[in-house]
Amino acid sequence: MAGDVTVAIDPHVHSEGSYDGREPVELLLEQADDIGLDGIVVTDHDEIDESLRAAELAPEYGLVGIPGVEVSTAAGHVLAIGVEERPDPRRPFDETVETIRESGGVAVVPHPFQRTRHGVRKRRITDCDAVEVFNSWVFTGYRNRRAKRFAENEGYPGVAASDAHSAGYLGRAFTEFAIPDAESKAEVDGDDVVEAMDDDSAEVHGRRQPLLRSAHHYLVGAGRKTGWALRRRAPNLL
Repeated sequence: MAGDVTVAIDPHVHSEGSYDGREPVELLLEQADDIGLDGIVVTDHDEIDESLRAAELAPEYGLVGIPGVEVSTAAGHVLAIGVEERPDPRRPFDETVETIRESGGVAVVPHPFQRTRHGVRKRRITDCDAVEVFNSWVFTGYRNRRAKRFAENEGYPGVAASDAHSAGYLGRAFTEFAIPDAESKAEVDGDDVVEAMDDDSAEVHGRRQPLLRSAHHYLVGAGRKTGWALRRRAPNLL
């Protein structure tokens, strides 16, 4: 990537806008700046309002603003990065990918094949712009290695992300993107990063969460999801 400006982005982060998120986007942005990231993409589950707010606030923290959302498709989850409107959830996977592209974004498959996390099955990934080949919340390295092999075999660019649900885990995995024709990071905007995401020159970096923390994360997330669903269905009973 010599001669290009590189930016370090964590492209899969959750805020309090997700049923399983904890913290406001202001705290996430502050943490991202403190640990040396150049930007984050807040990808709440089927919610985009907090991500849009984060993208708008990002320059105040010296970061690149990039909106996004983690969409629940009929086949599993997909990250819509660079969009300003949430694609309708529970639509066919391929249809959602096309909607994301038509909206000026890129479709990234997170934690593929992991059925317990609504990962899209291998046979259902017929088209996308990139694959998450390193997710810091996996229990073992096997899942990441399998995702990496699949991306390489199919010719999809790979990205790494923390999948953080709180500020303390932000940046445990991130992706460095090369931005051509930029003389400094100050010239880089969200559109530049989105355009670079489907380029295979990105470099992935990361380390997994400790096993006990991962297990706790899954259990807490499952409980929050149940409570959130009950509140939506029967708000007067809780």
